[in-house]
Amino acid sequence: MANAEVGDEQEREDPTVLELERRIAALLGHEEAVYLPTATMGNQIALAILGERGGELLVEQRAHIMTSELGGAAFHSGLQTRGLPGYRGRISAEQVRGAGWKDGEFWTPRLSVLALENTHNTAGGAVWPLAQLHETVAAARELGLRVHLDGARLMNAAVASGVPAAEIASPFDTATLCLSKGLGCPLGALIAGSQELMHRARIEKHRFGGAMRQAGIVAAAGLYALDHNVERLADDHSRARRLAEGWAEAGLPVDLELVQTNFVQLDVAALDLTEQEALDRVRDEGVLLSPTRPGILRAVTSLELGDEDVEHALAAVPRALGAHVRV
Repeated sequence: MANAEVGDEQEREDPTVLELERRIAALLGHEEAVYLPTATMGNQIALAILGERGGELLVEQRAHIMTSELGGAAFHSGLQTRGLPGYRGRISAEQVRGAGWKDGEFWTPRLSVLALENTHNTAGGAVWPLAQLHETVAAARELGLRVHLDGARLMNAAVASGVPAAEIASPFDTATLCLSKGLGCPLGALIAGSQELMHRARIEKHRFGGAMRQAGIVAAAGLYALDHNVERLADDHSRARRLAEGWAEAGLPVDLELVQTNFVQLDVAALDLTEQEALDRVRDEGVLLSPTRPGILRAVTSLELGDEDVEHALAAVPRALGAHVRV
């Protein structure tokens, strides 16, 4: 990062940013990509360029766009959001087809955009099966919808499923990828799509306040991540599996079927504990967890954690919560 070659990113004169954009576009199977500060900005730009003001956004009801972006679809793009109940964060082709309004009912909002999330955050980092993902996208196309992929953790999905990222992302009009999660960068994300859409994305990027100057300093971390931190995501996944199986063996309520990538969800409500009580107990044992939905805490494995950290958590968390475990 300190040695990055830089220029004015707003004028598309930063060679490091341009190289990162080129590589991410190829990785995701799209014509062009735009470098951004955050993946939330990427999602909101996607909705702004794909949506129809006064139309409807279709999304799984606990998706990040629905729960964690402060109503941005309505605030920025004039989209009404309709959340559908999902299974492990997934909504089916049948659900999408059933969501369409009858033609000619001009008083109802017109479906405009479908947004899907892979991996799905609040579903525990669950991965979409590729065939089902493509079926749901195809159903949206039948209704004339634009489709966006919230791929903040897309590389986790690709590594866990053994499916190239381009096969996952290319059927979508736009796709985002976050660099500051499993890929380990201090900040940054990208949105990818056609050249026409990315031209519009650059306009919205500036409008959202996301244009930068010598951004190659941080974009260089993204290039490093592509070369060094993708394949090693499998280590995070194996450590999460070890953690989940160890906690389950110790009697803690962990759904092992949900542990597909680098998340482990712990049902503290089943232990008669509030989220804060459980957080305080494990923190006293030197372990940090985070709330993800009511009654559920999550552990996330990432590149700064090693096997020794997992072994510590395997012993510390049951010790902190063990008196509350129901046998």
